[in-house]
Amino acid sequence: MENPKRKPPRRKDDRVILHFDLDCFYAQCVEHQQPALKALPLGIRQKGILATCNYVARHRGVNKLMTLAEAKRLCPDLVVVEGEDLTPFRNVSKQLYALLRSYSWSGKVERLGLDEIYLDVTDMVAYNVELLNRNCLNQSYFCLSRADPEQGFQYDATVFSGCVYGDDGAASAAQGLHGDLVDNALYIRLLLASHLARYLRLKIEEEGYTTACGISTNKLLAKLVGNKNKPRNQSTLLGLRDETVFSFMDSHGLRKVPGIGSKITRILEGFVLGKEMDPNIHSMDCSVTAGQARAHPSIQSPAVLDKLLGGPGSERGLAGKVWSLLHGVDDTEVKPARDVPTQISIEDTYRGLNEAPEIRREMALLSASLLRRMHLDLIEDDHATPAQGHAHTQSSMSVMVSRRWLACPKTVRLTTRPYTSPTDGKPYDWARASRSAPLPSYVFSFTITSEQIVEKLVAEILLPLFYKLNPSPKGWNIGLINVCVTNMAGGDGGGVRDIGAMFRRQDDVLREFTAYDSTASPSPFAGAQAERKTPLTSESVSGASSQGDDMELCPLCELYLPRFALAAHERFHTMEEDGS
Repeated sequence: MENPKRKPPRRKDDRVILHFDLDCFYAQCVEHQQPALKALPLGIRQKGILATCNYVARHRGVNKLMTLAEAKRLCPDLVVVEGEDLTPFRNVSKQLYALLRSYSWSGKVERLGLDEIYLDVTDMVAYNVELLNRNCLNQSYFCLSRADPEQGFQYDATVFSGCVYGDDGAASAAQGLHGDLVDNALYIRLLLASHLARYLRLKIEEEGYTTACGISTNKLLAKLVGNKNKPRNQSTLLGLRDETVFSFMDSHGLRKVPGIGSKITRILEGFVLGKEMDPNIHSMDCSVTAGQARAHPSIQSPAVLDKLLGGPGSERGLAGKVWSLLHGVDDTEVKPARDVPTQISIEDTYRGLNEAPEIRREMALLSASLLRRMHLDLIEDDHATPAQGHAHTQSSMSVMVSRRWLACPKTVRLTTRPYTSPTDGKPYDWARASRSAPLPSYVFSFTITSEQIVEKLVAEILLPLFYKLNPSPKGWNIGLINVCVTNMAGGDGGGVRDIGAMFRRQDDVLREFTAYDSTASPSPFAGAQAERKTPLTSESVSGASSQGDDMELCPLCELYLPRFALAAHERFHTMEEDGS
């Protein structure tokens, strides 16, 4: 009986996606701060290995993820800079992300790690296709704003910008736009997108950083084609026919395809080669290409893949996803930009921690790093001009700067796992376990130091969670600690409400209905407001909070409470969440 004919999945070509990948990102950040290092072989060290290196070092045979000893042997004059503190890298990543986001119309701007950014520019390209003057293509104008036609740039719409991959039109792309290609909608959209990509890359270069860019119709293809001509370059996948896309995908090793992890790679590699593969090998190397897997006579459909990849605990729809990826099909959307992340996580790995002082020290280091991340990603400076009549030191137009939380995570999660070596025969995440607790409100305080916050967080929250996860008194053999804050309140740019503004609004509404009696004795049940001779205002709240000794602000409901009552109040919020 003959095998049924393969039916490739249908690919949608109605989008235009740009994928920006910053060149040797960590090294570029260091070079930006120390320009003299640009001409020298430079490596960034993390945990005893090179996290990355610049292209000067790569031309000397050095590669990222090498051990320091091996890198120094190949390049004795290699300059090594410590890269454990990610704060400067995160700052640059946030800056460049904001730059690209400012050009997006749809808001579909997705950051992948610190050095990769996806842009869905379908709407921008479609708008500018309508503006094309077919009689004067070499003097075209790309409009960057619907509202302001003067915001834009000139370009030559007869040729692609950058490199072009694809045997059906690459030659024509180099020769210029002519013939039937004028009426090919996909060709025109990709051509315009290539010029937009160049414009944005140059804007990034004005900030002092170079990037590679891939242009295609989905995230998978854009990422892969962008790797073809690095660094400081761009490539467009001109996939006007399915065969071109299949040929492009077939040239990649299985492990190089985003979405196909090491476990899936080893299963397919073993099936194609007809031998048993070690599932615990996490190398990016693979002796089987996507084309060999796609064209294998025994792999006819997702149903075959489901028998290979399925089983207890396997991801639902995994076989169909892998089948699509092998054919260059990826329908996942570019996620809309967020003002705040869904969670913030810091972790580190160890070769077996067993002593309590070691655990406490590492938790303090992780917590300090986590708090810096929270301040970077979740705090915004508010700039306000003082009202008339208020004293200030410089001029009547001096600006007051205050800080506010854009969002407050409500939960802190601690994760640990034992140390395992490759010879143990255990999977990487063996015995990984987590416990969560409400994140205490003092973490959001601006009146106590970061060192005090870290000390309290470790002593009161993280160490108790650790002992719940690892109840034995010794012999923990800890190989990983992860501290994460999640369950954001006030996200999506809404921010945490201004307690002062809330009381000002209340004051305005209630003023004409409020009786003021300075002789009345306060009711013992009226709370803090009844003890005052005037209604509670933002000024009085500020005065109470500035004392900082007896009152604290709950970031979840914006109430000032006695400090001794905060723990019970937080448990109330936790019970409220569990009930919902």
